Parts: sequence; C-alpha cells; structure tokens
Amino acid sequence: MSEPKDISQHLNVDISVRNFGPIAEADIALRPLTVFIGPSNTGKTYFSTLIYALHDRFYGFSGFPKLPIQEWLQAILYGLRFDSSEILQGIEDEIQALFAKPNTEGLKFLDLPELVRYEIQKWLGESDILLDKLGSCLDVESTFQMRRSTDGIRGNMTVSVAVSEENQKFWDFKMVVSESDIDATGEVNANMPFQFVDEQKLEKIRRLSDFLKQLSKLRESARAVYYLPATRSGIMQSHSVISSSLVARSTRGGFERFREIPMFTDPLSDFLQRIILYKARPEPHLEMGAIADALETNILSGEIIWSPSPTGYPEFRYRSQEMGEELRLSQVSSMVSELAPLVLFLRGIVKPGDTLIIEEPEAHLHPGAQTEIAATLARLVRVGVRVVVTTHSDWLLKEIGNLIREGILNQKGELRQKLPGPERWLLPDEVGAWHFYKEKPVEPIPFTNLDGIEHAAYEDLELNLYNRSAGLHNQIEMMEGGNASE
Repeated sequence: MSEPKDISQHLNVDISVRNFGPIAEADIALRPLTVFIGPSNTGKTYFSTLIYALHDRFYGFSGFPKLPIQEWLQAILYGLRFDSSEILQGIEDEIQALFAKPNTEGLKFLDLPELVRYEIQKWLGESDILLDKLGSCLDVESTFQMRRSTDGIRGNMTVSVAVSEENQKFWDFKMVVSESDIDATGEVNANMPFQFVDEQKLEKIRRLSDFLKQLSKLRESARAVYYLPATRSGIMQSHSVISSSLVARSTRGGFERFREIPMFTDPLSDFLQRIILYKARPEPHLEMGAIADALETNILSGEIIWSPSPTGYPEFRYRSQEMGEELRLSQVSSMVSELAPLVLFLRGIVKPGDTLIIEEPEAHLHPGAQTEIAATLARLVRVGVRVVVTTHSDWLLKEIGNLIREGILNQKGELRQKLPGPERWLLPDEVGAWHFYKEKPVEPIPFTNLDGIEHAAYEDLELNLYNRSAGLHNQIEMMEGGNASE
C-alpha cells in the first residue's frame, strides 16, 4: 500500500466574503485541491483572484505572518520617536532574556515585547496594501467598485481570512468596506507557540533586527502563488508577436511611438512575465518533471520544448511523438497551446508547497483529455502543491470523484489497479468543491461514495436534455406513424 504524501505544510485557510463583486456570500475552506463550479459571471474568477491577492499580501498563508523585515524595523524605530535609543535597548534586553533560556519551546506570542507585538498586529491589520493589490488584480479604479450592487445599491463588502492548524488558530484578518469608510483589523493568537528553525542561533540574538529575521522563518509553510489565466492559449499562440513587440518598444523610437501602454491585471501580468522571461530550472525537480512528462505523454502525445531566440526571449515549440517534427505553437491545435503553459510551469517554475491557480484547465480539451487533467491535479496534490481550479466540466468533476474513490481504496490497501507514472489518487478531506450562484450564497458540494462530486444543477441539466430528446423522439415517431397510415 502506498503511504500518503505528507502535505501537512498546507495549513487550514478559511476565506469569507460578503458582497464582494458578484458574490453575495461565500465561506470557503481551502483544501489541497479546491474546485469552483457554477454559471459564468457568478464570481469564480473573482474569488480565485482574491486568493492570489491575499497570498501576495500576507507573503503566503504561513503559520506566522511573513515579515517585511526592513519595513518592520523602520516602523518600530519610528514608533519609538523620543528617547529611542534607551527604549530600543530595553526591547533588545527583553529579547536577549527570552532567548537566554535553556529552551524556547514554551515561548508564545504573548511573551514578545509589547511594542513588537503592537507593530506586528498593526501591520497585519493594514488594508491599503490589500486594496491596492485587489484593485490591480481586478482592474478596478476604486475600492468601492468592488462592492456588490443589488438594485443599484451597493452593500458593505467584507473580506476575512483565518489561518490555523487543527484546533490552533494562528492569525486572522478582517476588512469591511462601507459607503464611506474602510475598517480593517488583524490579530495574532496571543497563545500561539513559536517553533524556531534553528535553536542554536537563538542564543546569538543580540539585536532587534536579528530577532525579526528569526521571526520571518517561522512556520515557512507557504511559498509562491502562480495563476494560469483563461486567456493562456491565445497568449501562447501569439507569444512570438508579443516578444517582437517588446523588442520594438525597447528602442527610443518605440517608446516615443507607444507612449500610452495599456495595463494588465496583476495575475495576467505575472503570467506574461514568467512566460516571456522563461528559463529552465537549474536543477530539475524530479517529481514535478515526472508530472509534466505524464501530461505530455497521456494528453499531448508530444513534448513542449523551449529554446532561446535571437530576440533574447524564449521560443516555444511542440514536437509530436508520431511525426517527430517541431511546430510553432501558432501552428498547433488549441489543446496544445492550452496545456503548454501548464507543462512549462510544472517543469520550470512550480515547486511542492506552492499554490497553483488554474482557470478552466479543461478548455479546448476532448472529454477524455479532461479526465486526464483530473489525474494531473491529483498528482500535484500528492507532491504537496495546493491547487485551485475553476471549471465548467462535469467530466472533470466525475473523474475527481473516481480519484477520491481510488484514494479510499488505496488507503485501505484495496486498490488493485496501479497505473504507471506519478501517483494520482485523492482523499475526501483533500478536496473541496464549491458551487457559485448568481443570487445565492456559495454552497459546498459534498463527496459521496455513490455520487462522487455531483451537483443538482448538472443533474437537472442532464434530465432536461434527456426529457427534451425523448419528447422530440416521440414526436418523430408519431409523425412517421401517421404518415405510414395514410
């Protein structure tokens, strides 16, 4: 029996919103695999973008808020103002006394110097950084435009996030945006214990800056976040044109000609930069490379290759297993250009512990390929990548349900069929599926052994299609029967 991969580096992250864009109400607990379904324009992309913005704002969803050390040091020193040298020395004396103890296993947030605790929670509760990030991610000019409008009236918008582990809360943040005010608070659990990486170095702490550096390494569970937008296929097919345009604009004449440069949203801009400046990972990650290999073999029937070009930007091509020739991405099917960035990200960018957000991974794919994408998502979970996807594919959901069933059998040692390649099973508590509505709160979709991940909306649609086809069939039968009797 295969032992479950340790994915404990992903802490519990609960995100709640009210009147956020098109979303009336949502309380979502991120899982190793989080799936958003529902009609268009119900907020799936809005919430995915919020995850991206929150991850960036708090330097990842770690057990301790990540610290911009220089900013904090300056803030604390500025907060001292008068008699700063004497007070600073007092803070450093307190810190030295804390770490002069034989061990620090019992050290809690409450034990830190009061001014340090104050500045930490003050920084945690700042709203401007998040609002600026959301504005550039959602391409809105005003914070108040993010508030949901009902019958022409915009309600108060609420965004909150809480990070915990089992029954231990670590920290939380809440922001309320009303018609005339923005109120935000952040709180670290006073009884949260610290788990320092290197106890020996703690004895050498003499200054506040040394202490802040140690805090920045606490519970480093969350790493980078990456976003694959729904427009990735078109971007990959026109990649060479975009690169050529960048070269043209890099000249003095180019800047004079193109003075007004249109703005991209942050997720799209980040995706473009990583593709345009793409480089191979110096040391290939074996597990991520194996997942990329399986994706190429099982779906693409070929490989995505890259090489430097005379422009200085990379060039991407597709090499078919059958033909062996190399084709530009502008010459291949939309399926290849759709999955090419996923292959590139897995092979050269994403690492275990990262968060990967993918909009509609099933786009332009045959139903059989959509089910194989579900296997790719499961493989990413198995190596410790947190995955968030938006989808309209019932095929994808059905196969995720099958992979959960495989996980249950695997956990009990009853899984008889072992497929080649990286492991591709899931467990029920590793998957969270959520249905978005136009005028109703977002609802979780439970997994059951019988139905898998099935939603009533899909069942109703399937039933309606069947009833319609049966009705039309009956009309044809009656028509043909009547003609035969004449």
